Amino acid sequence: MASAFATHHINGQNFISTLHRSNHRRPLGGPIRVAMDQKSSYWASINDDIEAHLRRAIPIREPFSVFEPMHHLTFSAPETTAPALCIAACELVGGHRHQAIAAASALRLMHAASYVHEHIPLTDQPRPNSPPRPGPKFGPNVELLTGDGMVPFGFELLAKSDALDDEHSGRILQVIIEITRAIGAQGGQCTDMGNGSTRMVGEGKGGELHACGAACGAILGGGSEEEIEKLRKYGFYAATIQKMSKMKEGEKNREAIEEMRRLAFKELEHFDGEKVEAISIFVNV
Repeated sequence: MASAFATHHINGQNFISTLHRSNHRRPLGGPIRVAMDQKSSYWASINDDIEAHLRRAIPIREPFSVFEPMHHLTFSAPETTAPALCIAACELVGGHRHQAIAAASALRLMHAASYVHEHIPLTDQPRPNSPPRPGPKFGPNVELLTGDGMVPFGFELLAKSDALDDEHSGRILQVIIEITRAIGAQGGQCTDMGNGSTRMVGEGKGGELHACGAACGAILGGGSEEEIEKLRKYGFYAATIQKMSKMKEGEKNREAIEEMRRLAFKELEHFDGEKVEAISIFVNV
C-alpha cells in the first residue's frame, strides 16, 4: 500500500494528512449522498441570493466611471464555491442565511478582485491562457484601480450588515480579520502524489478562501470554536478536492480524492445529519 503525504496550511497552522492508496475502491463520500436535483436546487438558491445581494449593492449608477466597471468586473469573473460554502456553514451550525449573505458577497468580491488583477490586459493583445471575458472592456488602469476598490467595498458591505448588535458586531469584526488573512495568503500546498509526481493542491487563493468562507459562516451562525475549526478544515478539503478533480492523474488521483473526501466527511460527524446532506455538495464533485 502506497501513501501520499500532504502538508496543509490552515489559519497559519500546518497539519499533515496521509493519503493511503489501496487496491480496492472506497465508496465515494460514504452514506452521505444527495440527489442531483437537491444539489442543484440548494446550490442555485444560495448563488441566486448572493448575486441578488450584490446586484443591489453594485448597481450601475453615478459615478458611472466607478460603478460600471465594478459591476461588470464582479459578475464576469468565474464563480467560486467559497461564498456559497460560507452560507452553507452558517446554516449548518444553526444560523440563518441573512446572517452570512454580506460575508458571502464580500468573499465573491475578493475573488473577483483577485481574478481582475491576475488578468489585467497589459497590451491590446489578449493574454495567453486568459479566458475571454463577456461584457464591455476597460483599460488596464481602470481594471487595476477597480480591482483595488473591490476589496474595501467588500469590507464596507460587512460593516453595513443588518442587526449589528454587540454580539453580532464582534462576529463581524472576527470575520473581517479572517477575510483579511485569507486574501493576504500567498503560495500553495505541495502534495507528493508518489512516483516522483508532485502537484500543487488547495492553492493559497483557493484553499485559503474556502477555508475562510466556511469558518466565517460558522462564526456568523454562532458556532463554537470547535465547530469553526472543523468547518475551516472542511472548507480547505473541499477546495483541495475540487483542485485535484481537475488533474489528469487517472485512477491514482481518484483514490487520493476519495481519501481526501473521507477526511472532509470526518469533520462533519459532529453535525446534524440532515443539514450535513446540504453542505456535502461541496465535496461530492
